[in-house]
Amino acid sequence: MRDFIRVMKTLSDPNRVKVLKLLQHRVMCVCEIQAALGLAQPTVSKHLQILAEAGLVTSEKDGLWVNYRLGDGNSSRYAATLLGNLRHWLDDDAEIQNLVKRVPAIGREEICARRPTESRAKSSSRSPSAAI
Repeated sequence: MRDFIRVMKTLSDPNRVKVLKLLQHRVMCVCEIQAALGLAQPTVSKHLQILAEAGLVTSEKDGLWVNYRLGDGNSSRYAATLLGNLRHWLDDDAEIQNLVKRVPAIGREEICARRPTESRAKSSSRSPSAAI
């Protein structure tokens, strides 16, 4: 019963369901999921950790990135059943449809290329007196 409850609790958060729906379309890294959902990086990482603990996602290191994909269901029959059913669920939901439409335009190279510029812009906009 513990495994069943873990999977159910994991899917009780709408953002975790959105992550699974994104991963149905392709493998993604944290920064891509972050861009798609508009959440902070630590929040996305925590959601992915919870999804992984429930057997719903797996990860694989690839150079600078950690790629996340849907789990294969081998760790939990409940995770396997829910992942199979989730493929058919929520496809008519407007929020999920809009999220999935944005997936092809989200690319890690562009996201990571923008980040250093954004950091420099933020640090240069701070005046020395603001730190006092």
